[in-house]
Amino acid sequence: MNILISNDDGFQAPGIVALYEALKDLGRVEVVAPEQNNSAKSNALTLHSPLYVSQASNGFRYVNGTPADCVHIALTGLLDYKPDLVVSGINNGANMGDDTIYSGTVGAAMEGYLFGVPAMAFSQVEKGWGHLDAAAAKARELVQQMMAQGHISGAPWLLNVNIPNQPLALIKPLRVTRLGRRHSAESVITQTSPRGETMYWIGSAGAAKDDSDGTDFHATFEGHLSVTPLHVDLTEHAKLPEWSRRLSGTTA
Repeated sequence: MNILISNDDGFQAPGIVALYEALKDLGRVEVVAPEQNNSAKSNALTLHSPLYVSQASNGFRYVNGTPADCVHIALTGLLDYKPDLVVSGINNGANMGDDTIYSGTVGAAMEGYLFGVPAMAFSQVEKGWGHLDAAAAKARELVQQMMAQGHISGAPWLLNVNIPNQPLALIKPLRVTRLGRRHSAESVITQTSPRGETMYWIGSAGAAKDDSDGTDFHATFEGHLSVTPLHVDLTEHAKLPEWSRRLSGTTA
């Protein structure tokens, strides 16, 4: 097994260190991660400035770019082989519902998926790295399950995994879920800079709006590990005929 690990919290984040330690004996495992925190960078690629790859004393390689940059560079030239699996995380906080649109953790995994490599994004539900050892153990368990069942080879897939911050013995069995929805983000925060200019800070994420049974919010609230299969096709297939009528000028 060849496993590529990335994240969006940066190569020194406790989550990626724990994930590497949990997976390092499953095959050849390499880390290519951002130099700095790149949360909420989604699938952004750096196109107008050069990227540099450096290596830390622990062997982790880091890039002065986004999570997607890291995986993209790794898969298009940095590595001399194609990984069997891309794993992203463990993120410091949830990536559920609408979060997945913005998430750099999911963005890194999605970049692998777009290159035809199965990929998994791991996040802890709460910030602060509480019970990180348990989250890493659950990540290893799920990777091993996919390996043992032969799901690593074949068509690529993308899984978004959220793990409650609980001791290992208290984390309930996984549930396959759909994405919930959040309310709109809280209001922007304004401050005045020392020069008298107005500064704007993006407000906190909104509370859960759809946390009904079957969603990632509901599963993790009840203490279960949530696994949501994702795909990239944003086409609103059900509305294609309607839009064809609208844009052709017909009313029938």
